[in-house]
Amino acid sequence: MRVMVLVKATADSETGMMPSSELLEAMGKYNAALIEAGVMQAGEGLHPSAKGKRIAFDGPKRTVIDGPFAETSELVAGFWLWQVKDMAEAVDWAKRCPNPMPGPSELEIRPVFEAADFGEALTPEIAELHGYDRDQAAAR
Repeated sequence: MRVMVLVKATADSETGMMPSSELLEAMGKYNAALIEAGVMQAGEGLHPSAKGKRIAFDGPKRTVIDGPFAETSELVAGFWLWQVKDMAEAVDWAKRCPNPMPGPSELEIRPVFEAADFGEALTPEIAELHGYDRDQAAAR
């Protein structure tokens, strides 16, 4: 199963505070262990929301909203995409993570939808359009 691990933003990350050399080194070692284990598929830190944009949808209308965004606890400061056998393995890896922030912080783990999750609604034509391989998805 694939999961996205979200590093939740904090007041410090939203100010643009950069990580210490010690944290960069610890995260580098952690990421190397994830890669060596075949778990990590992608991962990056994100700039503060002040540098971001949101696109709000209301029917055909699109509205661009400039950051920064309120509610720091709802924002994301970084992410990983992991391939794990189950949620228990993802939790085990997450518990080994160095604290990604100078103070209290959180990680959120969310399963990624796979082709098989869509059932019969995912026709062969739609699967091809989205780059899914239905046969491989069914075998998982």
